[in-house]
Amino acid sequence: MAKIVVTREIPQAGLDILQKAGHDIWVNPDDRPLSREELLTAVEPADAVLCLLTDKIDDEVFDRAAKCRGFANYAVGFDNMDVVEATKRKVPLSNTPGVLTDATAEMAWALLFAAARRVVESDTYMRSGAWGGWGPMQFIGGDIAGTTLGIVGAGRIGTAMALKSQGFAMKVLYSDAFDNTVLDETLGAKRVPFEELIEASDYVSVHVPLMDATRHLFSHDVFKRMKKTAYLINTSRGPVVDEAALMRALKEHEIAGAGIDVFEFEPKMVEGLADLDNVVVTPHTASATVYTRNAMGELAARNVLRMLRREKPETPVNPEIFE
Repeated sequence: MAKIVVTREIPQAGLDILQKAGHDIWVNPDDRPLSREELLTAVEPADAVLCLLTDKIDDEVFDRAAKCRGFANYAVGFDNMDVVEATKRKVPLSNTPGVLTDATAEMAWALLFAAARRVVESDTYMRSGAWGGWGPMQFIGGDIAGTTLGIVGAGRIGTAMALKSQGFAMKVLYSDAFDNTVLDETLGAKRVPFEELIEASDYVSVHVPLMDATRHLFSHDVFKRMKKTAYLINTSRGPVVDEAALMRALKEHEIAGAGIDVFEFEPKMVEGLADLDNVVVTPHTASATVYTRNAMGELAARNVLRMLRREKPETPVNPEIFE
C-alpha cells in the first residue's frame, strides 16, 4: 500500500480513483494551500504527491520526499515545479492538459463580453438602485462582431478561443512560434509578429505559458502601442502581464478595458486595480466547471497511479526520464 498525499481537496471523482486502488490517502483537511512547512512535512512520507499550482515543488521538496515516485500537478501549468531539478533526479512530473481547453476558452470569451459590454459595471449600478431608466449614453461599450481578435499563443486553448469567434465574423490574427493550419484553414487567420498583433487587434487574448520569455510580456510599452479602444483578456498566467503597467494603462485609458482571471501576485491584486470600473476580475476560475474540474482530478489521479507503478504518466512534463 502506497502513501499518496493530496495537498488540497479536489473533486471526489479524482479521489475515488485513488481510493479504489486501495492506497493510503492523506488529503489536506483545510480549504487553503499548505504553508511551506506544512508542505514539507506532508510530503516526507509520500510515495506520490498530487499537488496544485500553489505548491512550490523544488529541490527542498524533493529532498524531503526522498521516496516519492512522482508529482502530479492538478493544473495544465507547471511553473510551480522545478522541472530541471526533477529531471536531473529522474522524478516524474505530470500536468492536466487538454481536459480544460474548452472551459478556459469559454472563460476568455466570458471575460471578453463582460469587459466589452460593461456587464459587471452595469450590474453593480443596477443593484445599487440608482438607475433612473434607459438613456442613450449609458454604459456604452465596445463592438465585437466584425472586429479583430488577436491570439497570443496559438496552442490548444488559444486555438479553441479563436475557433469560437466564427459566429462573430471576426478577423483573427495570432502570434506563435509556428503556423497553425487549423486556424489558417478554418478561419483564414494570419500569423503575425507580436508587435503587429498588439497594434492591429481590438481584442487581445493571452494564452502563453509562463517562462522567462513571457514574463511581463505585456509591459507599459506594449499597452502604449495597443489601440485605445482595445481590450486585454488574460486567462494564462498572471506574471505574463506587468500588473502595475496594466493598472496604469486602464487608469489613463491607454486601452479601453480588460478581463483578467489570473494575477501576478495571487491571491492579491496590485493595489488600485480593484477600484477601476474598466476591468473585470475573476479569481482564477477559468477551469471551474463541473466536467472540467472532475476531468482534471481524474487525469491527475491516473497519472499518480502510473507513477506508483513506475510507468510513464499519461501527460508527462518531463517524458525524457523514461527514455
